[in-house]
Amino acid sequence: MSSAPWTIESICDALGSPTLAQRFLGEINRVPAHEILPVFARWERIAKNMRHADERSREIIEHTQRGEEPPGDWIDGTGRLTPGMNEGGARGAA
Repeated sequence: MSSAPWTIESICDALGSPTLAQRFLGEINRVPAHEILPVFARWERIAKNMRHADERSREIIEHTQRGEEPPGDWIDGTGRLTPGMNEGGARGAA
């Protein structure tokens, strides 16, 4: 991860979605001057979280592709999910 200071451009890039980037730009451009720093800080935190999640998912994918267990502690939720899948009939909207 880079130690360069966050900029409007780097936040847009880290968000990874044109829709989110547009939302950020719209918000930062419309906020009153005295509220710019808190808005920027909030979006910086969101961008950091998105970047971290992206890095983490890439790490997990790399381990899985090599046939290795992903790093970290994982809880197998299969037992909680499969009983509902075996019930007859479909659920949800048609």
